[in-house]
Amino acid sequence: MIDPDWAAPWFAPYAGVGEPVLARLRAGQPVYAALAHPRFEPDGARQPADEGYEAYVARTGRVPTRHNAHDLFNGLVWLRNPVFKRALNEAHQTAPPAPAGRRGPVRDALTLLDESGILLVAPAPLRAALRAQDWPAVFIWGRTAWQGAQMRIVGHALLEKLLQPRKAWCARVLFVDDLDAPALPADLSPGLLPPLPVLGIPGWWPANEEEGFYADDRVFRPKRLASAPATGGFAC
Repeated sequence: MIDPDWAAPWFAPYAGVGEPVLARLRAGQPVYAALAHPRFEPDGARQPADEGYEAYVARTGRVPTRHNAHDLFNGLVWLRNPVFKRALNEAHQTAPPAPAGRRGPVRDALTLLDESGILLVAPAPLRAALRAQDWPAVFIWGRTAWQGAQMRIVGHALLEKLLQPRKAWCARVLFVDDLDAPALPADLSPGLLPPLPVLGIPGWWPANEEEGFYADDRVFRPKRLASAPATGGFAC
């Protein structure tokens, strides 16, 4: 049984929509029905075999939903952040064509946000430090900057991972001015979405009160290594 801790800072924004959904799941309803919105339907119920997922959602407004934790969190993100999810879907439809066999930088970035995104309202110094992956400036001597920040995880795969929190779990940041009405940059690409190890956020994990928490360069990697493949399950 999926059992999120709604008090955890990453799940807390979803408690209001999530608790009744979990109650319906415990009563035996499948995920699409437990989400209790006409947007959701059983996976494969109507989607033509030759139509892509994003195109089908854009055409019908309906979201094929499997009975698993991954699609449950996708549904909760839709319920809590419909403006964001619609913007992602619309941007998939208007993304510039890419070479055959490739998605292109815009769609790659949209997928990163959909799976691992976090929306962040942050003061300018914190934005700059995150873009530079200057981890001491982000988390140690610049730690107080987080007091002026607001954030919400919108990546459903990341929410699923956080059922079992690990230091390595990493979000990709979209800087916004409003968590409920986020705007997607016109020139969106993966390079505009800096990584953020979410358990490093002050107040999100007790262990990060110790400065040594950030000494692990398998997670808090310098920017020059950002394009290097991660190993051992480390996600940044």
